[in-house]
Amino acid sequence: METFIDRLHDELKTDEGCKYVTYLDHLGLLTGGIGHLIKGTDEEFNKPIGTSIAGNRVMEWFEQDIKITIDDCRKVYDDWDYMNEEVRLICCNMMFNLGYPRYSKFKKMIQAVKDGDHLEAGNQMKDSRWHKQVTNRADRLISRMRAVGLS
Repeated sequence: METFIDRLHDELKTDEGCKYVTYLDHLGLLTGGIGHLIKGTDEEFNKPIGTSIAGNRVMEWFEQDIKITIDDCRKVYDDWDYMNEEVRLICCNMMFNLGYPRYSKFKKMIQAVKDGDHLEAGNQMKDSRWHKQVTNRADRLISRMRAVGLS
């Protein structure tokens, strides 16, 4: 049976990509695996771009990153564990992409989710710089959020 984490893993692997080498992301930051920002504490930090990354290391990073992502979502939503699973997947995907500082600025969207107004949450997601930066991904997530509102 596919778990929430399995579904999230598959989604993020599609949206972030999965690379088994280090590379520079669109902001010029050292990255690897499933959108993992390589930090000074990572052994790969001082290695050249294109350094190979083992599959188990990619999974280790994903597990660390997703734990942080879910913990950050719990900071935003008091009832996180009781929310609709599809909404949780959408919020996690956004949180993973944006990080807590930027996600937490989506005040109207967050309030709409808390109010159960998923159509409005979708509207707020669309009315953002994030939507312009990752349009295809954002449109998929917005469509899914609106579908929850229509169900």
